[in-house]
Amino acid sequence: MRIRQAWPDDASAVAGVYVRSWQAAFVGLVPQHYLDAMDPSREEPEWKTRIADTRWPSSGVLVAETEAGIVGSASFGPSQDISATAEIGTLYAMPEVWGTGIGKQLMLATLAALGQADYTQATLWVLEDNARARRFYEAAGWGADGAAVQDSTGGASLSKLRYRRSLGFVRPN
Repeated sequence: MRIRQAWPDDASAVAGVYVRSWQAAFVGLVPQHYLDAMDPSREEPEWKTRIADTRWPSSGVLVAETEAGIVGSASFGPSQDISATAEIGTLYAMPEVWGTGIGKQLMLATLAALGQADYTQATLWVLEDNARARRFYEAAGWGADGAAVQDSTGGASLSKLRYRRSLGFVRPN
């Protein structure tokens, strides 16, 4: 497996990872009709734009690639809420590779990129009821910082918590 910066030609694969991950990870959390209606071809233009708008290393998209192709992705940039702070906007992997360490390696590569950009801390948002994701982030040194928002994805009211961590030391492992 290797992790690299995404290229515009990767947008279709990244959109596929995003949709497949949502459809597996958010069952019972996000309304099923919303998950069923997700389509990588509708997500692809946004990913193409995100990848093209990269300002490495302060913002970008990384992909995890195996012999099977792109199996994970992460996107990051400056926080919308806190100055001089990074925000990880997405970190997803295909359900088939959950538990294999690919997500952990993608997280470490993302944190290393953020460190190159001289950010000292980072945030991300996670659904309060997404116990699997919260365990993953907490094991990687993230913790809830007290901020919460309501999201209305798919017409449901979903609570999201902001997690934060210092970027002072990231083991390259």
